[in-house]
Amino acid sequence: MITQPAIIITLLFLAITFIQSGYDKVADWKGNVGWLTGHFAQTPIKNMVPHSLFLILILEILAGAASVIGIIEIIVNEGTQFALWAGIISCITLLFLLLGQRMAKDYDGARTIAIYFIPAVLLVSWLS
Repeated sequence: MITQPAIIITLLFLAITFIQSGYDKVADWKGNVGWLTGHFAQTPIKNMVPHSLFLILILEILAGAASVIGIIEIIVNEGTQFALWAGIISCITLLFLLLGQRMAKDYDGARTIAIYFIPAVLLVSWLS
C-alpha cells in the first residue's frame, strides 16, 4: 500500500518538470543557447551562457533522476532518502534559475520559477 501519496505526486511533478526541460535543452541545444545569449546579453553571465546552460542541464538531469528513483524507493521499501535529495536538488536548480531570471530582469519568468519552487520546498519540508 502506498502510504505517502502527496510525496509521490510531488516527485512525479518534479520528474516531469525536470526530465522534460532537460530533454528540451538537449533536443534544441543551439536554439536554446541562441535565445539565452540574447536574454542574458546585459548580465554578468553574458559570456558564460553555454556553460551556465550545461550546469542547469546537469542539475535538471540529477533532479529528474532522483525524483524517479525516489518514487521507486518509496514504493519498494518506503525509504525517502532519494526523495529528500530530489527535493534538495530541485530547490538548488530552481534557485539558480531564479537568480538568472532576476539578473536578466525577467520578473515574470522569476515569478514562474517561484511557482515551481513551492512544491519543491514543501517536499524538503515534509521529508526533513
